[in-house]
Amino acid sequence: MSFPAMPSAVAQFFRASQNGDATAWAAAFAEDGAFHDPVGTPPIIGRAAIHDFIASVLPDFQPFLGLTPLEAHTVGSRVAVSWRGAAVALSGKPVNWSGINIYELAEDGLIQDAKAYFNHAVFQAQLAG
Repeated sequence: MSFPAMPSAVAQFFRASQNGDATAWAAAFAEDGAFHDPVGTPPIIGRAAIHDFIASVLPDFQPFLGLTPLEAHTVGSRVAVSWRGAAVALSGKPVNWSGINIYELAEDGLIQDAKAYFNHAVFQAQLAG
């Protein structure tokens, strides 16, 4: 599947997720960027903290197949992307989830703010179930 047209940093966000590359994933963010994963939880602030968060989650899956963007809508410096995610927990259980991310881009094109909207309870239930 090819990606829908998106600004470079947003495309990098998704490609890095599929490659399980925490460094490239975090590099899509501005140095002082924020990641709300998911919305309703405290935001992760700063590229280094975002990297550490992503790097702490990836080892819980084998493999982490990543997030696949389905549709992207760009208006000025804002981008909305619907996506689906897939991974296999270390227990061997498949985990599938979907959502919508809203991005605000900085003047340099990097992600200043990313808000992930998905049902975290459904995600967690698959890990526990």
